[in-house]
Amino acid sequence: MNKAQFVITILTVFFLCTFAKAQLTVHKMVSVGYTYQNQSFGEVGGKLLFLKNDDVIYRLGASAMMGSANSKFAIMPKVSTDVLVNFQKNVDFYHSYYFLIGAEGTNKYVAPKIGFTLFGMLDLTGGYAFPIGTSGINGKELKGLNINFTLNIPTVFIHDMFK
Repeated sequence: MNKAQFVITILTVFFLCTFAKAQLTVHKMVSVGYTYQNQSFGEVGGKLLFLKNDDVIYRLGASAMMGSANSKFAIMPKVSTDVLVNFQKNVDFYHSYYFLIGAEGTNKYVAPKIGFTLFGMLDLTGGYAFPIGTSGINGKELKGLNINFTLNIPTVFIHDMFK
């Protein structure tokens, strides 16, 4: 079992065990963002937000990363998983921000990440990417510093805008 399979297996077991314990509410979100991974990528996709209360929130996402690698346009699929944590009780203002820990993976790298999010909608994260295989993308190896800036828009908000 390689590193990527091991990480994905651990994260899947963690989330399945967590979901089995509680009844969770699911919210759909559209996400757009920017990822720096040895070069710049735009990102478009969707996320599912799972919550029982607002102290710990779980998110699963899938998106497409698009950008130029060695002067050639490239698209990579990306999956991500996040846990948002804020243990302040009975104070709504403190739930405007959450600490975020998670991981993302593409067919070229796996990257654990940490950061923070405002209202679960505006994320700023950083991490370190570990390459999968040796091919890279268009001859460019994707490893090292990983920075993400993402806007997550609830689909309910989009639906209400067009009423």
